[in-house]
Amino acid sequence: MAGWVSNTPGGVVAEVEGDPASLEVFLLRVEREKPPRASIQSLEPAVLDPAGYTGFEIHESTAAGRVTTTILPDIATCADCLADLFDPENRRYRYPFTNCTNCGPRYSIIEALPYDRPNTTMKGFAMCAGCRAEYDDPLNRRFHAQPNACPECGPHLELRDRDGHVLAFRDEALSQIVSAFRQGRILAVKGLGGFHLMVDARNEAAVARLRHFKHREEKPFALMYPDLRRIAVHCELTALEERLLASSEAPIVLLNRDGRDDLASNVAMGIPCLGIMLPYTPLHHLLMHDFGRPLVATSGNLAEEPICIDEGQALRLLGGIADLFLVHDRPIRRHVDDSIVRVVEGREMILRRARGYAPLPVRLNAAVPPILGVGAHLKNAVALSVGNQVFISQHIGDLGAAEADAAFRKGIDDLQELYGHAPDLVACDAHPDYPSTRYAGRSEQPVLSVQHHYAHVLSCMAENRLTGPLLGVAWDGTGFGPDGTVWGGEFLRITSDAFERAAHLRTFPLPGGDAAAREPRRSALGLLHELFGEGLFNRADLIDLCAFSRAETRLLRTALAKEVNTPRTSSIGRLFDAVSAITGLCRYNRFEGQAAM
Repeated sequence: MAGWVSNTPGGVVAEVEGDPASLEVFLLRVEREKPPRASIQSLEPAVLDPAGYTGFEIHESTAAGRVTTTILPDIATCADCLADLFDPENRRYRYPFTNCTNCGPRYSIIEALPYDRPNTTMKGFAMCAGCRAEYDDPLNRRFHAQPNACPECGPHLELRDRDGHVLAFRDEALSQIVSAFRQGRILAVKGLGGFHLMVDARNEAAVARLRHFKHREEKPFALMYPDLRRIAVHCELTALEERLLASSEAPIVLLNRDGRDDLASNVAMGIPCLGIMLPYTPLHHLLMHDFGRPLVATSGNLAEEPICIDEGQALRLLGGIADLFLVHDRPIRRHVDDSIVRVVEGREMILRRARGYAPLPVRLNAAVPPILGVGAHLKNAVALSVGNQVFISQHIGDLGAAEADAAFRKGIDDLQELYGHAPDLVACDAHPDYPSTRYAGRSEQPVLSVQHHYAHVLSCMAENRLTGPLLGVAWDGTGFGPDGTVWGGEFLRITSDAFERAAHLRTFPLPGGDAAAREPRRSALGLLHELFGEGLFNRADLIDLCAFSRAETRLLRTALAKEVNTPRTSSIGRLFDAVSAITGLCRYNRFEGQAAM
């Protein structure tokens, strides 16, 4: 068959000329035989007059037109590339940046649409003759693979010390880093969407050093394992959990420990689950193959800041943490964290949506005007609607720190620039003091504020394509309530365009306000005061459960009596905190959600 095909901002356009029967077969085969990672949202044929084409060509991509096409997320190394990686006869043997049409970097390297090499951070690497021949061959799996590269023409590794001095190149750098892991040293490793801080997960002293320098006292560390077999030795694994671990998304999966692991006790202190992932880039596969046992693989950042994405930033911010830096010269366009999922009731639940998932859209039942959603304060992500699609950014993190606020603004700019859409409306959280809410207020567009838990329920409705009326249950830590209380245990009756608070957990006071989120003992005191009133302070057995000094108790008793800085809450998060403190499990949160966990 003759004609042409072109990549455009709106998707693939092809003119295919032939007899009617062949054209019909062609349309059926396009849907049936699309590439493994391709997604056909719509296939819209139109019959044209014959043009007399004599061959089939790939035309130059065009940047003209409305952007509606989906940007693929970064994809884990496929089985074919993995075979190349460990085949001594292959020219990409042990090459840490091998990829093909079916795997490799996408969102982390894209600078503009359409997705062509000049619009990615690979534009600085000119393909050698061998790579160019693969790229131009329709029968090769690297046909038009934009990040295509090899040891001759592509990115390469360097091992550097804290001062930035180069210690080793290429495979020798890998060899030295494996020796460093065995010596208990902390490594900063530049991966797909940013840096990991990595250390031997069985070395108690090394993990303790990482905790000390990263100022991360007790929050569990994520782990990377060489293969499923070793994971099964330490954790209970269902078939769905195995599939998720080995999927092209390759997220961190929360798994139940089975008590037989030989990990350092300070990897996940007191927590019955482990967050585990498999290697998802050729570099990680080489590291795990050579080291052969689990590594801590935590985000390369300072507390509450986005992960580092370039060598200069990493040396500056992580120089006091990492002993060595394994870096490469493929630029990262935007930070992309590891995604986190958990299997709940036999279904995948995404807890942090980033690598492998972002910026894939959620499709709505109907088209909406261009709307920018700027998210809340904690675990922020932003979103932009284009027609009936909502494109959701990668996980940005907690706002407030300067680096996090910069990443937040960059996430907004990225979506608007990639899709060429300026919003007609900005939606934000109803809390007036969130940085995202203040950003919306400074915008030039009309602003729509949305109650926090109403937004939670609406997002669940969109994800599951539900419409009202329905009852939505939103159980949460904190949300601004329009009645002046802190919401978080809500039953909302949803109609087509509004909500009504049908019921909620009984409220109780939070002595010290925001301090209660850090000190579950405060929630415990407030809960007990709600139940026993002033009589609580005549019960030494109950007061002792909250672990306050006499001076603290006197001060908080006065605050409760006079209702000074004691906002009332219906939050189930604070209820979990209170019960955790009363039962003696956790009276201080060293990280968000610790008492409940």
